[in-house]
Amino acid sequence: MTKEELKSTAAKVAEAPSCYPGLKALIEAWQAAIGTAGEKAAAEKMLAGLKECVTPIDGLIAFAGSPNGEKILGKDAAAGMLKAAKEAKAKGEDTCICPACQNGKVLLAHEKELLG
Repeated sequence: MTKEELKSTAAKVAEAPSCYPGLKALIEAWQAAIGTAGEKAAAEKMLAGLKECVTPIDGLIAFAGSPNGEKILGKDAAAGMLKAAKEAKAKGEDTCICPACQNGKVLLAHEKELLG
């Protein structure tokens, strides 16, 4: 992936409504550090944040099917998310299906480019 593609993918993570504010701040710090001596350190911090935040599909299923998931998402939205997550898992998806996690997964797959 090119640096521009990485930047675009990182922006998609940060712009996603499901992106944790702390991760958004790490992404913005990396974007600001691109081309500077601090780029690698900022990339390391962003990658650590991604590793903590990108949720496995089973985690999404557990959340969407929980009372807390219903409380946060609403009953109907949680039921829809649970159904979609189970369908995605049945098709082989291993990561949460939200835009933040899906784009975060791409960044994690390109760790070497981010640190290079």
